Amino acid sequence: MSRRQRRARATAARQSVPDARPGTPVRGRLSAIDALRGLALCLMFVYHFAFDLRFYRVIAADFEHDPLWLGFRAIIVGAFMMLAGMSLVLADRAGASAAHFWRRIAVIGACAFAASAGSWLVFPNTFIYFGILHCIAAASVLAQPLVRVPRAALVLGFAVIAGGLAWSHPAFDARALSWLGFTTTKPATEDYVPLAPWAGVVLVGIALGHGLARRSFGVLATLARAPAWLCWLGRHSLAVYMVHQPILLGVLWLVVGH
Repeated sequence: MSRRQRRARATAARQSVPDARPGTPVRGRLSAIDALRGLALCLMFVYHFAFDLRFYRVIAADFEHDPLWLGFRAIIVGAFMMLAGMSLVLADRAGASAAHFWRRIAVIGACAFAASAGSWLVFPNTFIYFGILHCIAAASVLAQPLVRVPRAALVLGFAVIAGGLAWSHPAFDARALSWLGFTTTKPATEDYVPLAPWAGVVLVGIALGHGLARRSFGVLATLARAPAWLCWLGRHSLAVYMVHQPILLGVLWLVVGH
């Protein structure tokens, strides 16, 4: 490779990531984060497609007990929660205002309410009352004060994860408290993402975001060249999340549901 080609490649790599020097605002979006979020959405599509096939009795997968499906779901939820923490760091480095943050929380909260309402129509006995959108909104509010304190976020994050996985008490089995975590049994709901342990993953995501920023996000340079459609999914992840299940259920109903 010639010296000119090496310089051109280095310039392209720098342009694919934001300026991560301390105190320097980040402008624009980081396409690598969009690509990661898009990849998480693709994994979620696979999971929900299989879930919907069971809903229509095409397959008999055990999503509640099979370690394969439980692990697959944990990877998907963990990816979204980790990216939520990293996104808090990116927004802060971009100079996003408090008003912008609260508008985003309001939008996510409204979508969480819509998800609860929609799931109640389909699953009235097991509707979603604290799923992934509810957890992202609540965890983001709780994590925001630590967005510039990565070490504290890391320590507290691991503490929340460990506590959520290791400790439980029957008092938290009631729906009024189950959203916190620490339950002895999983509540009867279609999507359950409690604050413990998952808010801890958001906090760890803050620490990871700072670690990547110190390296100018160079580790993610390859992802910056991901396919445009994958980055598009990541840029519009909330909208895609809200419409994908009605579309999947509707298409499968046309094919196998009647």
